[in-house]
Amino acid sequence: MKLASRCLLTLLAPLAAFGQANPWYQTDFPPEEFQARWAQVFDQIGSNAVAILQGVAQTNGFIMPRQGNDFYYLCGIETPHSYLALDGRRKKVTLYLPPRNARLESAEGKVLSAEDAELVKRLTGVDEVASTETMRDTFLSGPARGGGPGVTALVIYAPFSPAEGAGQSRGELFSADLGILNDYWDGRLSRESRFVELLRARNPRAHIQDLNPILDALRSVKSAREIALIRRASEIAGLGIMEAMRSTKPGLYEYHLDAAARYVFLVNGARLEGYRSIVAAGVPNIWNMHYYRDMSALQDGDMVLMDFAPDYHYYTSDITRMWPINGKYSPWQRELLDFVLEYRNAVMKQIRPGVTSAQILEQAKAAMEPVFARWKFSKPIYEKAARELVNRGGGVLSHPVGMAVHDDGSYNRGPLQPGHVFSIDPQLRVPEENLYIRYEDVIVVTENGIENFTSFLPSELNEMEKLVGTGGVLQKVPPTASSAIQVKH
Repeated sequence: MKLASRCLLTLLAPLAAFGQANPWYQTDFPPEEFQARWAQVFDQIGSNAVAILQGVAQTNGFIMPRQGNDFYYLCGIETPHSYLALDGRRKKVTLYLPPRNARLESAEGKVLSAEDAELVKRLTGVDEVASTETMRDTFLSGPARGGGPGVTALVIYAPFSPAEGAGQSRGELFSADLGILNDYWDGRLSRESRFVELLRARNPRAHIQDLNPILDALRSVKSAREIALIRRASEIAGLGIMEAMRSTKPGLYEYHLDAAARYVFLVNGARLEGYRSIVAAGVPNIWNMHYYRDMSALQDGDMVLMDFAPDYHYYTSDITRMWPINGKYSPWQRELLDFVLEYRNAVMKQIRPGVTSAQILEQAKAAMEPVFARWKFSKPIYEKAARELVNRGGGVLSHPVGMAVHDDGSYNRGPLQPGHVFSIDPQLRVPEENLYIRYEDVIVVTENGIENFTSFLPSELNEMEKLVGTGGVLQKVPPTASSAIQVKH
């Protein structure tokens, strides 16, 4: 064999081996779970409608690719520029995948494409797999063209709300999209709005309806497999916060505690974060509820508030603890934190299926009266803040948690059901002193009560004091002479 031929074969061998690798596909949900979700969508849209969802676009940088939550919820496919159509007239599900993209695969590895039709059917349970190149003549065709769903569907459902990705929730996405729209020198429509606009233009006789309320209602009640993923995300989050407690000592910086928790996330298989970390040290930073700079020093005598959780297999958690940087709570810190803990526990005892949020708050309020009778507040403003917390509920029954940290699908529009997952987040504010105190845990409603996913995480103040500063994985490397910036004069 000539040298040139040998070199060519050497270069091609890794590509051939790479090309034979199986494309990635999630293993957390079997086809039967997706099929059950489709059946519920069909029940809601009726027999004369089609629902279509647009998958995420290709990433525009060295960013971990992550599918949008609604799309992933219905099929588990992560391939960019995919589409999912649920035809209520035929009760058939079609997955449109782009053709094989050699350039994308050379950078990111083999992904599922239209050429993998039979494999995709087995993995997802869809009835049909087609190339996105055929959509011009089928789903997105006008009423005078083709023979696909776009021709005769009287109602087309599509998500109107922005698709959540890594570290995103709907409220923040709406705000960002509005900022772009209101920018005189930008003014772009969101991707979802543009998709709806195209559906209307290309299907002028169809009624375009919002699919989000239907999907939100489905996502509000978690399945056993979803609960298992949220439980694991919560476990990893709790272990990360405990590692941050161990690493805490005066003189470090907030970002050191972020690093300690993030290390635990990564070594336990979480490749992304559910939301940016909140590591707030000292009264001014803690008062800023969603503080994110994480650049301040940890000062002796201050507390640190940490709120952080990973994105684990598309599911997250939401956990907060506050602890003393020097390992010892001051009297006022203990007074207020202990009260918030008492209220948190009183609320948790009332949660069960069949009751409403309003009933839980009223029952917890009554349970706190003996606590007020025995509590010794050091300042009138502290008692005032405590009573305001209990009287108004103070965020204690907070937002749903699931694929997004502020998840979609309300749990408080009626009686609680098994499978509702939400955060318990009592928040006490003393505006006269800029004090902000809170705990946060994530629970799921069960058949008989609740499961607190982070019951293993220290919540009693004595337990947290014992953990602070006991040594963790944190290694702070001082700069060396060779790494210092050299400035020549």
